[in-house]
Amino acid sequence: MGAGEGTGVDGGGTYLVTGGAGYIGGVVAQHLLEAGHRVVVLDDLSTGVREGAPEGAEFVEAGLHEAGRVLDPSFDAVLHFAASSQVGESVVKPEKYWRNNVGGSMAVSYTHLDVYKRQALLSAMREAGVRRLVFSSTAATYGEPATVPIPETAPTAPTNPYGASKLAVDHMITGEANAHGLAAVSLRYFNVAGAYGDHGERHDPESHLIPLILQVALGRRGHISVYGDDYPTPDGTCVRDYIHVADLAEAHLLALKAAAPGEHLICNLGNGNGFSVRQVIDTVRRVTGHPIPEEVAARRGGDPAVLVASAATARDRLGWRPRRADLTTIVSDAWAFARAHA
Repeated sequence: MGAGEGTGVDGGGTYLVTGGAGYIGGVVAQHLLEAGHRVVVLDDLSTGVREGAPEGAEFVEAGLHEAGRVLDPSFDAVLHFAASSQVGESVVKPEKYWRNNVGGSMAVSYTHLDVYKRQALLSAMREAGVRRLVFSSTAATYGEPATVPIPETAPTAPTNPYGASKLAVDHMITGEANAHGLAAVSLRYFNVAGAYGDHGERHDPESHLIPLILQVALGRRGHISVYGDDYPTPDGTCVRDYIHVADLAEAHLLALKAAAPGEHLICNLGNGNGFSVRQVIDTVRRVTGHPIPEEVAARRGGDPAVLVASAATARDRLGWRPRRADLTTIVSDAWAFARAHA
C-alpha cells in the first residue's frame, strides 16, 4: 500500500489514475472520489478530454514518462489506463503502440533533455515506494480463443499489435511482482459499454458498436454496418460479452483491496453471457424508438464468431458480481449520455 499507511479502499487513500480523462479511467476516478479518496489524474489528453476527468480530482496534463514528477510515498496505488487502444490503427501504426503502451509502462528510467528526470511508470512507482498497481488489460491478449467462455488459463496469442502491447505490459508486471514485490492485478476487459452519470464514451474516431448504433439514432450516420451475417451463431452475427462500465469500475476498487505483495493476479471481467450484433441493434431500436437501418458488409479479418468471458476468478478472488448485466440497462445508460452530449 504505497508507503504502507493508507486506509485503502474504505476511504482516505491517495490514488494516481493514469488516463483518467478517458472513458473507463474517468468512471473509475469518479468511483474513487465517491468512496472518499484523493484522486490525481495524469493524462496527456491525446485521446481523453479534459471534462472526462471528474470534478474533485486533481488534474496533471502529462504523459506516462512524467509520472515520476507526480508520484511520492503518499500514494497508495496506481490505476493504469493510459494507452493507445484502436485495434485497426495498431495494425498500420504498430510503432505507436509499442512506444506508448509498452515504453510508457516499462520498468526503466532515463534522462531527457528537459530539467525533469523522466521515468516510465513501473520505474517511477518503484522509486517512489508505491507498491500497488491495477492495470487495464484486455481480452485482445487471447486472440482467437480455442474455448468459450474464455478462462485466464487460455493461451495468449494476440492477433494485432494492440493486444500484443498489452500482453507485453502484463509480462513486465509479472516480472516486477516477482522481483520487487509489487502487488498487482490486471483486469482483462471484454466489451465495455454504458455510461455513469456524466461519464460516457467520447472516442474519436468511434469504433465501438453501441455508440456507433446510437449515432444512427441521433442522425449522425445513415445506417449501421453489420460485418458478416454468416457466422456459426444463432442469427449469423458475431456474439460478444458486454459489461457495464460502472460494474467494471467497481471491480477496480475490489482489485485494489485484493492486490497482494509479490503476486500478479489476472482476472477477466465480463458478464459471462454473449449478445449478437443483431441483438444489440434490436435493443437499441427498443430503447431509442429509432428504426436503425442496417447494411450487411463483408466480414472483417480476425473477427472470431464468439467472445465471451469466464469471470470465475474475479468472483472468487475479488468478490465481484456484475449488477447491471442486462443489455437494456447498458444501452439505456449509454443513450441517456449520448442525448445529453449530442
